[in-house]
Amino acid sequence: MKAKVVLFLGLLFAAEAHAQTNTITPEIGTSWFNTKNKRNFSRKGDFFVHWGYNFSWYANSDITFQGDGANGLPAYKFTLRDVAAKDRPTPLSIDYIDPKWISTPQFNFHFGYFIKDNYSISIGWDHMKYVMDSNQTLKVDGEIPAKIPSTQASTGAYAGTYYNRDLMVGDDMLKFEHTDGFNYASVELERHDDMWVSKSQTRSFTLETGFGLGVVVPRTDSRLFGSGRNHYWNVAGYGASVKAGVKYYFTKGFYIQNTVKAGVTDLVNIRTTEFNAFDKASQSISYLQNMTLLAYQF
Repeated sequence: MKAKVVLFLGLLFAAEAHAQTNTITPEIGTSWFNTKNKRNFSRKGDFFVHWGYNFSWYANSDITFQGDGANGLPAYKFTLRDVAAKDRPTPLSIDYIDPKWISTPQFNFHFGYFIKDNYSISIGWDHMKYVMDSNQTLKVDGEIPAKIPSTQASTGAYAGTYYNRDLMVGDDMLKFEHTDGFNYASVELERHDDMWVSKSQTRSFTLETGFGLGVVVPRTDSRLFGSGRNHYWNVAGYGASVKAGVKYYFTKGFYIQNTVKAGVTDLVNIRTTEFNAFDKASQSISYLQNMTLLAYQF
């Protein structure tokens, strides 16, 4: 008899526990928006991956060139003030969809994980391109030697001591770009707020905001008084960024996203001539980037 009572109580407890499990609602994060429909599922524990392309705009910046003494010549250091630059997007072509060339345009890649329903953390790579404008008049400070010590390249009429003086900087003096590219590798924290949710729960608009920290890994193509090369990638500095964008889920997993990101970077070890042990440049670059992304959450 006692065995039957124990078995009955055990079955009753199991049924009650099962019923409670089925009625537990998922942990849904709060939203800044008062949406008519609420999601009935949580994003917590989901992964996501996105790929897309960008356009970028750059604030004017100072570039300081310096080098150690070599070949019996003294060290040098000079700064170009308020250098103007722009990006270089690849013209619309098959490069954007051909797997062989898909990384040629200015692209964005991120992989992330939802640590809570409305918070995620991601790692990724923003491939931008930075091209100094040719033939611009700039303020110059410092001393440009008659020859660059490491390369012994003649500086010609550019040689002299400058203090906030105007100088027409032509291609014969400097060609300078991060076109392969101006790469920002970062870790980002994002917040997600539902703006609108369909009755079917599969479609929605979501606001994404976030900030990130990372390193800048440019491949710089530099020609200083005709001497230089398209250098290999190197960790040249670090940066921070903030972003805001809107995602449209057209299924529960697939979505398209448009995001604006603002960033500041400090590059302290940019390669210039072919003699990396002697010559380098430093530069702080601020940028505004707009990216359009196709993504999947799973």
